Amino acid sequence: QLNLVESGGGLVQPGGSLRLSCGPSGFMFSPYAIIWFRRAPGKEREAVACITSSGEVNLYDIAGDGRFTISPGNTVGTTFLDLNDLQPEDTAVYSCAATDRRFCEPDEASYNYWGQGTQVTVSS
Repeated sequence: QLNLVESGGGLVQPGGSLRLSCGPSGFMFSPYAIIWFRRAPGKEREAVACITSSGEVNLYDIAGDGRFTISPGNTVGTTFLDLNDLQPEDTAVYSCAATDRRFCEPDEASYNYWGQGTQVTVSS
């Protein structure tokens, strides 16, 4: 059984940065795609960024202004989500999810494996 584990969330002031990490706690299949979602208070879950095992990156609307980037980690199935110039509206629970498909889709129903989420709070 594959589960994902996120880390790196916390409280940061506006303009600050965080690096979130996501990695498997079980055997990691290949090929795969790993996506980050976020859910802000009172809002629906939104796709942030996705990366495949072949290195293809998809940045969705939230990450389109260049403040957020996704990159592969040092081990199979590990990814980093770098959040820069954070603003209060970025406050949310950030979760990663994985699929054994080799491509990214922004639809959460496409992902079978999930992490528990990590809280990011941006406040002065």
